[in-house]
Amino acid sequence: MQRVQQRLNSIAVGTSAALLSLAAQAQSSSSLTVYGTVDTFVQGARGDGSLSRVQSGGLSGSRLGFRGTEDLGSGLYAIYTLEAGINTDDGSSGQGGTLFGRQAFVGLKSDLGQITLGRQYSSIYPATTDFSAFSNNIAGPSTAVIGGFAGGYEPVRGASATAIPPAAGATGNGGPARVNNSVRYESPSFAGLRAGALYGFGEVADATNDQRLIDLFVRYSAGPVDAILSQVNDRTQGIDPTDVATSTIATAIAFGNAHVFAGFMNVNDRRAANLDGRGYWLGGDYRIAQHLLRAQYVVNDPRSGNDNETRGFGLGYQYDFTRRTAFYSSITRFDNQANAGVGGLGRWNAAVPTGLTSTSNNDITELVAGLRHTF
Repeated sequence: MQRVQQRLNSIAVGTSAALLSLAAQAQSSSSLTVYGTVDTFVQGARGDGSLSRVQSGGLSGSRLGFRGTEDLGSGLYAIYTLEAGINTDDGSSGQGGTLFGRQAFVGLKSDLGQITLGRQYSSIYPATTDFSAFSNNIAGPSTAVIGGFAGGYEPVRGASATAIPPAAGATGNGGPARVNNSVRYESPSFAGLRAGALYGFGEVADATNDQRLIDLFVRYSAGPVDAILSQVNDRTQGIDPTDVATSTIATAIAFGNAHVFAGFMNVNDRRAANLDGRGYWLGGDYRIAQHLLRAQYVVNDPRSGNDNETRGFGLGYQYDFTRRTAFYSSITRFDNQANAGVGGLGRWNAAVPTGLTSTSNNDITELVAGLRHTF
């Protein structure tokens, strides 16, 4: 009897150990990363009037994110991202108050590539972020100055940046830089070359071809060269229909401690109004230990009408206290021609406050000093 009891005890101990081992394996097969960015800056601007204020997201958009994977076996992984934009100047939610307005998707990944579903970036986002010395945020001579075509279309800042029709785009809030109701595929890398496609459902009955967004892109990243080519076709119906094609090509080349960035974006308004536009930028940065120097020139050129260009040129400085914390600053001159912007009152990286510009003086000089911390 005693031997039987010992045997049962041995089996129980072995079973418990096996279960604990399986539990540990199950836990180790999945991962969750909580991450974020807190970026806040002081901005001073002078045009016909003057303005000073605290803003969020000068170097990087402030955010709180959750990213994870689960090993499903046989080289297949489940992946997901939930990322909320935060306005650190007042604590409100970014992207118009959407809870996870930056990204919200789930998908599968394997050696054949990955497919994801939800709210996610189109190729316009990396093209204007990764290939710009000042990213696509609201400080400095960034690519965010490009837009306002097709009666208010904002390819870089996102269609919801303005309420002027046809700003909504096919997928509503956020398109075309972030696309709701979308399915995205990205191939694995073949000697540095990747390709992908995204389809944004308009979700309107009997309007599959009249209410959708299609995005195709190719990106090459190898050695000192990084380049992207993309085409985004955005269409919606209704009172103020949209039919816009945005083509972008951009590159970044490394030369030791220096980088050179360049990009060109063409927006083709395929409606009868034909309110086309284009933008381009050329910039660079140079690192000396913890110091980073930046410079960039960006042009916004609506093709309808005359004297409506915006040209921005700026210099920036960044000091990295650590890998996670950095101080940054910049000075930028925005030269707005007489008819630039809605109503000829100038264009900027963000909405121009009333009184800052006028029809007689719509140029803007901007000074920025901020702090960014990532975790």
